[in-house]
Amino acid sequence: MFRAVLIEKDERGYRADVVELPESRLPEGDVLVDVEFSTLNYKDGLAITGQGPIVRSFPMVPGIDFAGVVSSSSDPRFAAGDRVVLNGWGVGEHHWGGLAQRAKVKGDWLIKLPGSMPSRRAMIIGTAGYTAMLSVMALEKYGIRPGAGDVLVTGSSGGVGSIAIMLLDKLGFRVVASTGRREEEPYLKSLGVSEIIDRTQLSQPGKPLQKERWIAAIDSVGSHTLANVCASIRADGAVAACGMAQGLDFPSNVAPFILRGVALFGINSVTRLKAERIEAWTRLASLLTEADLERTAMEVGLKDAVATAGRLMSGQIRGRTVVDVNR
Repeated sequence: MFRAVLIEKDERGYRADVVELPESRLPEGDVLVDVEFSTLNYKDGLAITGQGPIVRSFPMVPGIDFAGVVSSSSDPRFAAGDRVVLNGWGVGEHHWGGLAQRAKVKGDWLIKLPGSMPSRRAMIIGTAGYTAMLSVMALEKYGIRPGAGDVLVTGSSGGVGSIAIMLLDKLGFRVVASTGRREEEPYLKSLGVSEIIDRTQLSQPGKPLQKERWIAAIDSVGSHTLANVCASIRADGAVAACGMAQGLDFPSNVAPFILRGVALFGINSVTRLKAERIEAWTRLASLLTEADLERTAMEVGLKDAVATAGRLMSGQIRGRTVVDVNR
């Protein structure tokens, strides 16, 4: 038996509860993992609260990522005792996910944790930090370098934003943060932010071309915010778009891309090649210390995950929320 958050939808409605399940309920998979830590991401908040159509089939165990130890494996790439991490692949959406003490998944979805990285540290990073690293890597591969200009991070007090700021600062970039929570200024400055702007400067409809302000940006918001960000990027700059908290729409036109040569990169963290995943996690392990990460982290037990998801969706949580699935 194992404990898990289980989402059900039937004649009694949509609900999420912590329950005890037999291991025989686990879906098919090559590798059985004893999960140690998972996280609460924006997608998990949508799934648990039912505020978005994230869950594809019911019942579902949410949790789009986890870290733990292999218990058994029929995949020759993994053996009992291996420390592993998983991000994406539809886990927590159409395949049972990480907010549980056990997970059974395909070996293709796993990578081994780099070095001696513990599971808790891996999940402070989680899918949010992994997505932030992919975003930084996209900007680097395009040729964005420190000293070329400021880099804007939107949704800066969230999980992706917090770790993106730390990564950019570590790499020598001057970081500007957009936030609607001015009380978070000390927190953002501690992560490496040099300048803070109010998100209302970006969240309303704007002109397709505006004053050139930043050489690059990492945006986790979408909609009008992303449109205004693109309109304000300097010539030959770039934007990594990795979220849609404000909306799926993109109310703009081609002017920034044709008249200024701005590049827009969509960051899909769900189905990246294993080599890219390994590269991202290797760099995360080398760039971010445990002390760096602890500044962004809050920990809850599995029993508190459902209530905490509600707080996440109402904007009451900053940074990263780690879930110890064994308490």
